[in-house]
Amino acid sequence: MNSTLGPKGFAPITEELLQEIVNRMVEALHPEKIVLFGSWAYGTPTPDSDVDLLIVMETDASYVERYLAVSRLLRPRPFPVDIIVKTPEEISAALEGGDFFIREIITKGKVLYERDGG
Repeated sequence: MNSTLGPKGFAPITEELLQEIVNRMVEALHPEKIVLFGSWAYGTPTPDSDVDLLIVMETDASYVERYLAVSRLLRPRPFPVDIIVKTPEEISAALEGGDFFIREIITKGKVLYERDGG
């Protein structure tokens, strides 16, 4: 990860800063998996790139409630972050249904956290 890049008006995105965010989410949400995807995962970020994260977790909350729960943990946002929060069942259904976007995240993304046995 190139720690010299950061969107204008934000601190550079570093592995340490990203790990702080992951640790915060793990402690509060107990996800099964957190996956970095997009330009940061693929080694092609630009100065305007945001950080894309897929959080996989068991929950009965609606998609909006999930997004808001994760979003609250990122306040104040150290850099722009796009969040997708899915249940394991939703991931399985998307893969079985041929969802190329989710398949790319799962196959090409960088796993930042995975619960033991997950």
